[in-house]
Amino acid sequence: MINLFKKQPNLDSRNILSSSEACKEWGIDSSTLRRRIHDFPHGTIRKFGTSWVVTREGMYAVFGEKKTQASFDSWKSEYK
Repeated sequence: MINLFKKQPNLDSRNILSSSEACKEWGIDSSTLRRRIHDFPHGTIRKFGTSWVVTREGMYAVFGEKKTQASFDSWKSEYK
């Protein structure tokens, strides 16, 4: 029997992001996310067709706090 009352994810939630949105927010390249797919906690990333969808929870778990533009610019200037 199918349980119709099972809690369903809210796909309108701000906590669900496309991989491109997540990469932009965290300041990482999309290839970095794809290489770390297996590091995400169960249920925090999923592929729909050709697109990856991730949760903010998963992004924090794998990549930690978001990089600020100032810290990114500082890091980038060190490696020029």
